[in-house]
Amino acid sequence: MALSKIKSATIWGLRVLAMEIEVDLSNGLPGFVIVGLPDKAVEEAKERVKSAIKNSGFNFPQRRIIVNLAPADIPKEGPAYDLPIALGILAASGQVKAEFDKILALGELSLNGNLRYTNGILPIILESKKLDVDTLFLPAQNSKEIPNLGNLNIYPTKSFKDLIFHLNNEKKLSPLLQSEFSFEVEDYLIDMADVKGQEHGKRALELAASGAHNVLMYGPPGSGKTLLSKAFAGILPPLTLNEAIEITKIYSVSNLLEEKQGLIKKRPFRSVHHTSSDIAIVGGGKNPKPGEISLAHRGVLFMDELPEFPRSVLEVLRQPLEEGEISISRAQGSVKYPAKFILISAMNPCPCGHLGDTKKECTCSMQQITKYQTKVSGPLMDRIDIHLEIPKINFEKLSSTERGEISASIRERVVKAREIQRERFKSSKTLTNSEMTNEELKRYCQVGAKELELLKSAVEKLGLSARAYNRILKISRTIADLEDSENIKTNHVAEALQYRPKK
Repeated sequence: MALSKIKSATIWGLRVLAMEIEVDLSNGLPGFVIVGLPDKAVEEAKERVKSAIKNSGFNFPQRRIIVNLAPADIPKEGPAYDLPIALGILAASGQVKAEFDKILALGELSLNGNLRYTNGILPIILESKKLDVDTLFLPAQNSKEIPNLGNLNIYPTKSFKDLIFHLNNEKKLSPLLQSEFSFEVEDYLIDMADVKGQEHGKRALELAASGAHNVLMYGPPGSGKTLLSKAFAGILPPLTLNEAIEITKIYSVSNLLEEKQGLIKKRPFRSVHHTSSDIAIVGGGKNPKPGEISLAHRGVLFMDELPEFPRSVLEVLRQPLEEGEISISRAQGSVKYPAKFILISAMNPCPCGHLGDTKKECTCSMQQITKYQTKVSGPLMDRIDIHLEIPKINFEKLSSTERGEISASIRERVVKAREIQRERFKSSKTLTNSEMTNEELKRYCQVGAKELELLKSAVEKLGLSARAYNRILKISRTIADLEDSENIKTNHVAEALQYRPKK
């Protein structure tokens, strides 16, 4: 009897769980069994591994083979276990002689023994140090998404044969040469300069980009709400390396990374349709996968025609908007995914869209208007920082050939404001003003007597909640950052109050 053990790992949500692949060869009728809660893709590894070993020029042992994926009570998914299973079989049969204590190998095998691009392995690679390994073998196509991991030896591998020759010291593989990543801001199709008029709206979106504040725009059809939302992506600051890694991990476990794509360098902009289910929004499944709110992490979730979404869908947004993460519970356990996104939403003032329009008469009854406007609950509205009215554009502005300020110059101010925040929160996990905790709010949003009197008057007249009060302070802090002001002043508070609903 021959036994081999190969280190590996599996993913539950974004958590990486250490596991061990045990391969036992024993006498008896030839057979190949995989145990340890494998899914269909892992079960089918038997045929891929058998063909890959034979077509790579090695002997597939004609013995009883049992592969155990330990621990046995955790579900295993995907084809990433092909390579370690094949390694375990050759190690147990004595065809490869190497110490596997510090080695981690991941990847899908093709029938001819080549390694294919494998989705979902980035989180495992990033946690390799915690798995107590120092050498990593992975498909060459996956190497572009690997950030600089310090002392870890990473070997991009094209074929199973190359890996075995390396381990047997017959022909060495070349380690991955890692370089620093550069994040270039891409040009977007819609520039803020292409949006006619709406200077107030552009100013509000600049604030939203600077402090990562949520926005609700309301106005008649054709006023430019959707256009402003799409142009918003062009004024967001470039990703940092840590943000890029966070986003790429989410897209990796969602199987949404394209081959040779590498680390995601562009902030996500997820536009969801109002027919989307609550599971599609927050995530789910037997082994829960990320939903739209997690796919929009560190980017934008755009919800057009907000009242058209089912009430159940809108209500599931309340907790993620407050906490910046979503917890999904299933029988096997619960998983957490990050969900720190900027919500950009838009709605009409009434079903026909012409309520308050001086040129077109509204055809809706009061009952229809009330029903339409109350589809978005008060608690959800309270979690939206900036409420923005987008009026219809007059003909003079619409026909003007004069371009407004371009997105690039707005983005420069946004980047400066973000740098101020990065320096302010360098000793905490907070990145933007919208994420400030109560303790940080007390420390960084102190106001003078005049500002406090203005806030008191607003709270009493508008009936603002404690949450709304805190959000006004956060927006005021962002306005002050854009003006490079150390203190929050009266004009900052006054502008912040303009972005609260008046009723």
